[in-house]
Amino acid sequence: MRRSICLGLAVCLTLILSACASPTQTPTTAGPQILRLATTTSTDDSGLLDAILPDFEARYNAEVQVIAVGTGQALELGAQGDVDVVLVHARASEDRFIADGDGLNRLDVMYNDFVIVGPTTDPAGIAGTATAKAALAQVAAQAAAFVSRGDDSGTHSKEKSIWSAAGVTPTVDSGWYFSIGQGMGETLLFANEKQAYTLSDRGTWLAQQAGLSNLAVLVGGAAIDANQDKALLNPYGVIPVNPAKHPRVNFALATHFADWLTSLEVQEMIADYGQDRFGQPLFYPSSPAWLAAH
Repeated sequence: MRRSICLGLAVCLTLILSACASPTQTPTTAGPQILRLATTTSTDDSGLLDAILPDFEARYNAEVQVIAVGTGQALELGAQGDVDVVLVHARASEDRFIADGDGLNRLDVMYNDFVIVGPTTDPAGIAGTATAKAALAQVAAQAAAFVSRGDDSGTHSKEKSIWSAAGVTPTVDSGWYFSIGQGMGETLLFANEKQAYTLSDRGTWLAQQAGLSNLAVLVGGAAIDANQDKALLNPYGVIPVNPAKHPRVNFALATHFADWLTSLEVQEMIADYGQDRFGQPLFYPSSPAWLAAH
Protein backbone atom coordinates (compact mmCIF):
# COMPACT_ATOMS: atom_id res chain seq x y z
CA MET A 1 0.00 0.00 0.00
CA ARG A 2 1.20 3.53 -0.79
CA ARG A 3 2.80 5.25 2.15
CA SER A 4 1.48 8.68 3.03
CA ILE A 5 3.05 11.32 5.20
CA CYS A 6 0.66 12.26 8.00
CA LEU A 7 0.14 14.99 10.54
CA GLY A 8 3.24 15.75 12.66
CA LEU A 9 5.71 14.51 10.05
CA ALA A 10 4.16 16.46 7.21
CA VAL A 11 5.73 19.87 7.72
CA CYS A 12 9.23 18.58 8.51
CA LEU A 13 9.36 16.20 5.60
CA THR A 14 7.88 18.60 3.09
CA LEU A 15 10.38 21.28 4.04
CA ILE A 16 13.18 18.82 3.31
CA LEU A 17 11.54 17.82 0.03
CA SER A 18 10.98 21.39 -1.05
CA ALA A 19 14.63 22.27 -0.44
CA CYS A 20 15.68 19.49 -2.78
CA ALA A 21 13.02 19.78 -5.47
CA SER A 22 13.65 21.61 -8.72
CA PRO A 23 10.89 23.55 -10.44
CA THR A 24 12.29 22.52 -13.82
CA GLN A 25 12.33 18.75 -13.35
CA THR A 26 11.67 16.81 -16.53
CA PRO A 27 11.25 13.08 -17.11
CA THR A 28 14.55 11.24 -17.42
CA THR A 29 15.62 7.65 -17.51
CA ALA A 30 17.75 8.26 -14.40
CA GLY A 31 14.83 8.41 -12.02
CA PRO A 32 11.30 9.62 -11.50
CA GLN A 33 10.19 13.18 -11.03
CA ILE A 34 8.81 14.00 -7.60
CA LEU A 35 5.32 15.43 -7.20
CA ARG A 36 4.41 16.57 -3.70
CA LEU A 37 0.66 16.24 -3.19
CA ALA A 38 -1.04 17.63 -0.08
CA THR A 39 -4.47 16.12 0.28
CA THR A 40 -7.10 15.18 2.80
CA THR A 41 -7.09 12.08 4.93
CA SER A 42 -10.35 11.01 3.27
CA THR A 43 -8.77 10.52 -0.16
CA ASP A 44 -6.03 8.49 1.49
CA ASP A 45 -8.04 6.56 4.12
CA SER A 46 -10.60 5.55 1.50
CA GLY A 47 -7.93 3.84 -0.60
CA LEU A 48 -8.68 5.95 -3.68
CA LEU A 49 -5.14 7.22 -4.11
CA ASP A 50 -3.68 3.73 -3.95
CA ALA A 51 -6.06 2.76 -6.74
CA ILE A 52 -5.40 5.58 -9.19
CA LEU A 53 -1.94 7.11 -8.60
CA PRO A 54 0.10 4.25 -10.12
CA ASP A 55 -1.37 5.21 -13.50
CA PHE A 56 -0.09 8.79 -13.19
CA GLU A 57 3.31 7.65 -11.98
CA ALA A 58 3.71 5.29 -14.92
CA ARG A 59 2.58 7.86 -17.50
CA TYR A 60 4.84 10.66 -16.27
CA ASN A 61 7.81 8.74 -14.81
CA ALA A 62 6.88 10.29 -11.49
CA GLU A 63 6.76 9.48 -7.80
CA VAL A 64 3.83 11.07 -5.99
CA GLN A 65 4.67 11.84 -2.38
CA VAL A 66 1.31 12.02 -0.61
CA ILE A 67 0.97 14.21 2.48
CA ALA A 68 -2.39 13.28 4.01
CA VAL A 69 -3.61 15.92 6.47
CA GLY A 70 -6.68 18.04 7.02
CA THR A 71 -7.66 20.52 4.30
CA GLY A 72 -6.51 23.47 6.41
CA GLN A 73 -3.05 21.96 6.82
CA ALA A 74 -2.91 20.95 3.16
CA LEU A 75 -3.64 24.51 2.06
CA GLU A 76 -1.12 25.86 4.54
CA LEU A 77 1.56 23.61 3.04
CA GLY A 78 0.60 25.00 -0.36
CA ALA A 79 0.71 28.57 0.95
CA GLN A 80 4.25 27.92 2.18
CA GLY A 81 5.30 26.50 -1.18
CA ASP A 82 6.12 23.17 0.43
CA VAL A 83 3.97 21.11 -1.97
CA ASP A 84 3.30 21.30 -5.69
CA VAL A 85 -0.44 20.65 -5.77
CA VAL A 86 -3.37 20.27 -3.35
CA LEU A 87 -6.48 18.08 -3.54
CA VAL A 88 -8.93 19.31 -0.90
CA HIS A 89 -12.59 19.80 0.01
CA ALA A 90 -13.45 23.13 1.63
CA ARG A 91 -14.55 25.51 -1.12
CA ALA A 92 -14.43 28.75 0.86
CA SER A 93 -10.87 27.99 1.98
CA GLU A 94 -9.91 26.97 -1.57
CA ASP A 95 -11.21 30.28 -2.91
CA ARG A 96 -9.16 32.18 -0.30
CA PHE A 97 -6.09 30.15 -1.27
CA ILE A 98 -6.47 31.31 -4.88
CA ALA A 99 -7.41 34.90 -3.94
CA ASP A 100 -4.22 35.11 -1.87
CA GLY A 101 -2.20 34.14 -4.94
CA ASP A 102 -1.08 30.77 -3.60
CA GLY A 103 -2.88 28.59 -6.13
CA LEU A 104 -3.94 28.65 -9.78
CA ASN A 105 -6.62 27.06 -11.92
CA ARG A 106 -8.84 25.19 -9.44
CA LEU A 107 -10.65 22.33 -11.16
CA ASP A 108 -13.63 20.32 -9.95
CA VAL A 109 -12.66 16.68 -9.45
CA MET A 110 -15.36 14.76 -7.60
CA TYR A 111 -17.79 14.82 -4.72
CA ASN A 112 -19.32 12.55 -2.14
CA ASP A 113 -21.35 13.48 0.94
CA PHE A 114 -21.15 13.64 4.69
CA VAL A 115 -23.09 11.37 7.02
CA ILE A 116 -23.61 11.30 10.75
CA VAL A 117 -22.66 7.97 12.22
CA GLY A 118 -23.28 6.93 15.79
CA PRO A 119 -23.86 4.05 18.18
CA THR A 120 -26.15 1.34 16.92
CA THR A 121 -28.14 1.90 20.13
CA ASP A 122 -28.65 5.58 19.10
CA PRO A 123 -29.05 7.04 22.61
CA ALA A 124 -29.87 10.52 21.23
CA GLY A 125 -32.60 9.13 18.96
CA ILE A 126 -31.44 10.82 15.75
CA ALA A 127 -31.88 7.92 13.29
CA GLY A 128 -33.59 9.06 10.12
CA THR A 129 -33.52 12.77 10.99
CA ALA A 130 -33.86 14.75 7.78
CA THR A 131 -31.16 17.34 8.44
CA ALA A 132 -27.80 17.27 10.11
CA LYS A 133 -28.49 20.46 12.07
CA ALA A 134 -31.60 18.93 13.66
CA ALA A 135 -29.66 15.77 14.48
CA LEU A 136 -26.78 17.62 16.14
CA ALA A 137 -29.20 19.81 18.09
CA GLN A 138 -30.69 16.59 19.45
CA VAL A 139 -27.24 15.19 20.27
CA ALA A 140 -26.47 18.34 22.25
CA ALA A 141 -29.86 18.31 24.00
CA GLN A 142 -29.22 14.74 25.14
CA ALA A 143 -25.56 15.46 26.00
CA ALA A 144 -24.67 12.36 23.99
CA ALA A 145 -21.00 11.71 23.29
CA PHE A 146 -19.78 13.33 20.06
CA VAL A 147 -16.29 13.11 18.57
CA SER A 148 -14.94 15.99 16.48
CA ARG A 149 -11.87 15.72 14.27
CA GLY A 150 -10.82 19.12 15.60
CA ASP A 151 -8.12 19.39 12.94
CA ASP A 152 -9.17 22.28 10.68
CA SER A 153 -10.03 19.78 7.95
CA GLY A 154 -12.83 20.15 5.43
CA THR A 155 -14.88 17.74 7.54
CA HIS A 156 -14.18 19.75 10.69
CA SER A 157 -15.20 22.95 8.88
CA LYS A 158 -18.46 21.32 7.80
CA GLU A 159 -19.12 20.09 11.34
CA LYS A 160 -18.62 23.58 12.77
CA SER A 161 -21.02 25.03 10.20
CA ILE A 162 -23.67 22.48 11.18
CA TRP A 163 -23.31 23.27 14.89
CA SER A 164 -23.65 26.97 14.04
CA ALA A 165 -26.80 26.32 11.99
CA ALA A 166 -28.18 24.34 14.94
CA GLY A 167 -27.51 27.25 17.30
CA VAL A 168 -25.14 25.18 19.43
CA THR A 169 -21.57 25.98 20.49
CA PRO A 170 -20.13 22.73 21.86
CA THR A 171 -17.05 22.80 24.09
CA VAL A 172 -14.79 20.11 25.48
CA ASP A 173 -15.68 21.36 28.97
CA SER A 174 -19.20 20.00 28.46
CA GLY A 175 -18.03 16.44 29.09
CA TRP A 176 -19.81 15.04 26.04
CA TYR A 177 -17.88 16.76 23.21
CA PHE A 178 -14.47 15.33 22.33
CA SER A 179 -12.09 17.17 19.99
CA ILE A 180 -9.19 14.87 19.16
CA GLY A 181 -7.17 16.57 16.40
CA GLN A 182 -7.01 13.44 14.23
CA GLY A 183 -7.84 12.34 10.69
CA MET A 184 -11.08 10.71 9.61
CA GLY A 185 -9.96 7.13 10.06
CA GLU A 186 -8.69 7.72 13.59
CA THR A 187 -11.81 9.70 14.49
CA LEU A 188 -14.07 6.86 13.38
CA LEU A 189 -12.04 4.39 15.43
CA PHE A 190 -12.28 6.65 18.49
CA ALA A 191 -16.04 7.05 18.03
CA ASN A 192 -16.40 3.29 17.69
CA GLU A 193 -14.51 2.69 20.93
CA LYS A 194 -16.35 5.51 22.74
CA GLN A 195 -19.72 4.55 21.18
CA ALA A 196 -20.11 8.18 20.20
CA TYR A 197 -21.53 10.17 17.29
CA THR A 198 -19.35 11.79 14.65
CA LEU A 199 -19.51 13.40 11.20
CA SER A 200 -17.77 11.42 8.45
CA ASP A 201 -17.39 11.64 4.71
CA ARG A 202 -19.20 8.65 3.24
CA GLY A 203 -16.15 7.39 1.35
CA THR A 204 -14.03 6.85 4.46
CA TRP A 205 -17.02 5.37 6.29
CA LEU A 206 -17.63 2.81 3.55
CA ALA A 207 -13.96 1.90 3.34
CA GLN A 208 -13.63 1.34 7.09
CA GLN A 209 -17.09 0.29 8.28
CA ALA A 210 -16.15 -3.39 8.51
CA GLY A 211 -13.98 -2.55 11.53
CA LEU A 212 -16.56 -0.26 13.18
CA SER A 213 -19.06 -2.74 14.59
CA ASN A 214 -20.46 -0.33 17.20
CA LEU A 215 -21.44 2.33 14.64
CA ALA A 216 -24.05 2.80 11.94
CA VAL A 217 -25.08 5.58 9.56
CA LEU A 218 -27.95 7.37 11.31
CA VAL A 219 -28.31 10.51 9.17
CA GLY A 220 -27.65 10.52 5.44
CA GLY A 221 -29.09 7.21 4.34
CA ALA A 222 -27.49 4.14 2.82
CA ALA A 223 -26.30 5.95 -0.33
CA ILE A 224 -25.87 9.50 -1.55
CA ASP A 225 -29.21 9.46 -3.39
CA ALA A 226 -30.95 8.76 -0.07
CA ASN A 227 -29.36 11.72 1.72
CA GLN A 228 -32.18 14.18 2.42
CA ASP A 229 -29.84 16.99 3.47
CA LYS A 230 -28.28 18.47 0.33
CA ALA A 231 -26.13 20.71 2.53
CA LEU A 232 -24.08 17.57 3.22
CA LEU A 233 -22.69 17.36 -0.32
CA ASN A 234 -18.89 17.36 -0.24
CA PRO A 235 -17.06 18.61 -3.38
CA TYR A 236 -13.31 18.18 -3.98
CA GLY A 237 -11.04 20.39 -6.07
CA VAL A 238 -7.45 20.18 -7.32
CA ILE A 239 -5.24 23.29 -7.34
CA PRO A 240 -1.64 23.57 -8.57
CA VAL A 241 0.47 25.87 -6.39
CA ASN A 242 1.34 29.21 -8.01
CA PRO A 243 4.97 29.22 -9.22
CA ALA A 244 5.05 33.03 -9.46
CA LYS A 245 4.70 33.19 -5.67
CA HIS A 246 6.40 29.89 -4.89
CA PRO A 247 9.18 29.35 -7.46
CA ARG A 248 10.38 26.06 -5.92
CA VAL A 249 7.27 24.17 -6.99
CA ASN A 250 7.12 21.81 -9.95
CA PHE A 251 4.26 23.60 -11.66
CA ALA A 252 4.59 21.73 -14.95
CA LEU A 253 4.13 18.34 -13.28
CA ALA A 254 1.40 19.70 -11.00
CA THR A 255 -0.49 20.92 -14.07
CA HIS A 256 -0.09 17.54 -15.72
CA PHE A 257 -1.48 15.98 -12.55
CA ALA A 258 -4.53 18.25 -12.48
CA ASP A 259 -5.21 17.57 -16.16
CA TRP A 260 -4.76 13.82 -15.64
CA LEU A 261 -7.01 13.74 -12.57
CA THR A 262 -9.83 15.53 -14.38
CA SER A 263 -9.49 13.60 -17.65
CA LEU A 264 -12.37 11.37 -18.70
CA GLU A 265 -10.28 8.21 -18.35
CA VAL A 266 -9.32 8.89 -14.73
CA GLN A 267 -12.78 10.19 -13.90
CA GLU A 268 -14.10 6.80 -14.98
CA MET A 269 -11.60 5.14 -12.64
CA ILE A 270 -12.95 7.31 -9.80
CA ALA A 271 -16.54 6.40 -10.73
CA ASP A 272 -15.69 2.70 -10.60
CA TYR A 273 -13.77 2.78 -7.32
CA GLY A 274 -15.74 1.02 -4.58
CA GLN A 275 -18.48 -0.37 -6.83
CA ASP A 276 -17.30 -3.95 -6.54
CA ARG A 277 -17.00 -3.88 -2.73
CA PHE A 278 -19.84 -1.61 -1.68
CA GLY A 279 -22.28 -1.52 -4.58
CA GLN A 280 -21.70 2.23 -4.88
CA PRO A 281 -18.75 4.49 -5.66
CA LEU A 282 -16.90 6.17 -2.81
CA PHE A 283 -16.60 9.34 -4.89
CA TYR A 284 -18.61 10.72 -7.82
CA PRO A 285 -16.72 12.38 -10.72
CA SER A 286 -17.50 16.03 -11.48
CA SER A 287 -14.83 17.35 -13.86
CA PRO A 288 -15.84 19.27 -16.99
CA ALA A 289 -14.71 16.31 -19.13
CA TRP A 290 -16.93 13.95 -17.15
CA LEU A 291 -19.95 16.25 -17.24
CA ALA A 292 -19.58 16.77 -20.99
CA ALA A 293 -19.52 13.01 -21.56
CA HIS A 294 -22.49 12.31 -19.27
